[in-house]
Amino acid sequence: MAKFPQDFANSFSVWTTYENDNLTIEDIGLKRLDEYGLWIQFIDEFGEEIFAHNKPANYPTKYTASELMKLSASEYENGYTVFVNSLDDSDKVCSYIIGFPYNIGKYTIHFNRERVIRLSPTMRFIIIASFGILSVAILGYSFWLSRKLSKVTKGISGISHRTYTPLKENGIFSEVYQELNKMDSDVRHADTVNEDTERVRKEWITNITHDLKTPLSPIKGYAELLADSSNFTSETSKEYGEIILRNVNHTEKLINDLKMTYQLDSGTFAYNPTKIQLTRFLKELIIDIVNDPAFSDRNIEFESNADECTALIDPDLFRRAIQNIIINALTHNPPKTKVLISIRMDTQNDVHISICDNGVGISEDELPELFSRYYRGTSTKEKSEGSGLGLAIAKQIIELHGGDITVSSERGKGTKFEISIPEQRK
Repeated sequence: MAKFPQDFANSFSVWTTYENDNLTIEDIGLKRLDEYGLWIQFIDEFGEEIFAHNKPANYPTKYTASELMKLSASEYENGYTVFVNSLDDSDKVCSYIIGFPYNIGKYTIHFNRERVIRLSPTMRFIIIASFGILSVAILGYSFWLSRKLSKVTKGISGISHRTYTPLKENGIFSEVYQELNKMDSDVRHADTVNEDTERVRKEWITNITHDLKTPLSPIKGYAELLADSSNFTSETSKEYGEIILRNVNHTEKLINDLKMTYQLDSGTFAYNPTKIQLTRFLKELIIDIVNDPAFSDRNIEFESNADECTALIDPDLFRRAIQNIIINALTHNPPKTKVLISIRMDTQNDVHISICDNGVGISEDELPELFSRYYRGTSTKEKSEGSGLGLAIAKQIIELHGGDITVSSERGKGTKFEISIPEQRK
């Protein structure tokens, strides 16, 4: 019957878009052409070919208006029956020709009821039976299609309500089922990520709230003692003042860390890169840490395979990143732990900084969360006084410099941070 070819030619435009002289055809449209052994040719407003797929060599690449009209009325020629149509929703005139490799009539069959009545009973029976069978077939197809569409609708509803059961990807709706299964998988993954993020966010808020209250309690207590009595000696007053100052500094650090990580995340933090001699920069940074009374007795070493290497960095920010990682290694490991900082250059002139220790290590479960803004590790028995933002800030700063940071660790064997940045960013 001629209905399918005509309907296919009329509906092919749903797979095409023609805007700003750019023609786009979905893969499913080309796939249908290949399945049915058809060819297609797109013609612009000047009658020139702009795209063709499977087109025979004996068809031209340019047509006049009269030739297109003649072609649309033509019958089976040169081994093909062709149908001519146009893209109605395009901003410019665009026609397309689809060729079917068989003889197809282009005319609708009409019949006269009186002539049917005059037909023999057998012929009338055959005609009526044919229409009856056709009606039953159409009705059956409608029920079948309704069931398939109902399955798709139910699947979409199941995804939105998180009750979806994956469908078998077979039949003519296999591509639809495949997309539904993928959508459900993506939605469930996003839900898991959101739940984990919300969980660690709540945990972090609880921790930061507790950490802020911890220094505020002695500040308030010793301040009340100083305010309620004037009988303290100067030494006692000085001792209380130092306690208050130490806790104020700790509170200020927590607040500054929180502010900094969000400024880095939003891109509002001042970034002032300068060409720096990195080897000397790291040596001075390590000397400052060693001179800190809190770490003066710790085993910290530095080594380099090059006399000097340079990089375009923000000294204050980069110092903060490296310092956070080193102090993290010192804080979360026993006093006898060795921390080794090394620097080297590769053949691409990238700078690699390694910070490794032989301490307690980090569990495999903790590694994926290590740089999370809301995460605080559990590798030490004592509660850390940090904000839980040190490594998150370090990662943000390294990435701001166009670099990358990775970590590897094994329980009982230590941890290694690897930082790589371009020698000179342009």
